[in-house]
Amino acid sequence: MPVEDINNQAWTAYGRHQLARAYMPPIPEKLVWTPWKDVGPGAEILGDITGRRVLDIGSGAGHHAVCLAETQGARVTGIELSPTQHERAAVTHGEIPGLEFVQADVVDYLAQAEPFDAAYAIGTLAFLDPHRALPALRDGLRPGAPLILSLLHTDLHGRSPSTTVEPREQMILLRDDPPLPTQMWVLAPQLWEDLLTEYAFRVEAIDLLHHPDEDSPIVQQLIRARRLPDRPARVCSRPRSARPPVSHAAVEAGESFEQAVVRELGEETGLASRPHDIELLGTLVDQVEGVLRVTVSALVHDWQGQPATQLDESVGDWAWYPLDQLPGELFVCSAQILTAWRSDLLIDHPRAHFTPFAHGTGSSR
Repeated sequence: MPVEDINNQAWTAYGRHQLARAYMPPIPEKLVWTPWKDVGPGAEILGDITGRRVLDIGSGAGHHAVCLAETQGARVTGIELSPTQHERAAVTHGEIPGLEFVQADVVDYLAQAEPFDAAYAIGTLAFLDPHRALPALRDGLRPGAPLILSLLHTDLHGRSPSTTVEPREQMILLRDDPPLPTQMWVLAPQLWEDLLTEYAFRVEAIDLLHHPDEDSPIVQQLIRARRLPDRPARVCSRPRSARPPVSHAAVEAGESFEQAVVRELGEETGLASRPHDIELLGTLVDQVEGVLRVTVSALVHDWQGQPATQLDESVGDWAWYPLDQLPGELFVCSAQILTAWRSDLLIDHPRAHFTPFAHGTGSSR
């Protein structure tokens, strides 16, 4: 049986169990991102959503959606695939102004819905294949819209998140009944960031929220991301100055190219890497009004930290971009290096002669 069908069956059984008990969770006074009160931020991380259309992904009993509609004045759509979970929300809260509850697959629903101004999922997105859900959210959110995700990080048994995009079995616990098996994508923060970046989101922060009981191993991730602006299909490099550059040495005496990359990376961005993480690609040679420029290009495979403007550096702001969402007005050498590395990228720039390095021949000095 497909993984998402297994999860739908489990949540349908869960909803049926709660309907039989006539149980509805209380409406929280403020939005919380974990099962525990007073841990982490509130609805403010969604920004000003007054009068805005907000999507609650996997809305369950609807109590989070009610909280946002009543306390933030948002127009909330709760999307839920399980018919019994949808019934709980619609029957109890369906008449509240500013709320609607829809029973549907979120991917199918977003394919025909007007784009939303914000979206969030509290513990629910991990039950969907991210390679199916994230493209749908990209297309279903307006450019610049926030996407807030609360996700399982470390479970009740202390199991750490996975470093591969594969689901694993997790149990939904029930009072007085056996647990319900599900399949969840419990992924490491860096993996979630890579996936979100791949699908045109910029990750602004990832926080780990711990259980208030210090003896409990459970940890939740709280991911704050934002839909990137739409970009034209092709991007261009900015015009290059004809003035010759100031003479300087990019490689210091006795330093290999790999060591120079590590040093320059740290000095300009604050990122830390190691020489064996650097792959030298080759040299680019071009001329502008008689000025010859030689650029050595390299690919960094692993690093630590987040890029930030460094003291006494004037390169501007640093940010991560998906390859299909590159900004316009790229630095000429950057544009040339990108297309030397990936010829399929649609970037316009002045011509340059590229000579690849022969790999496996040792460091170049």
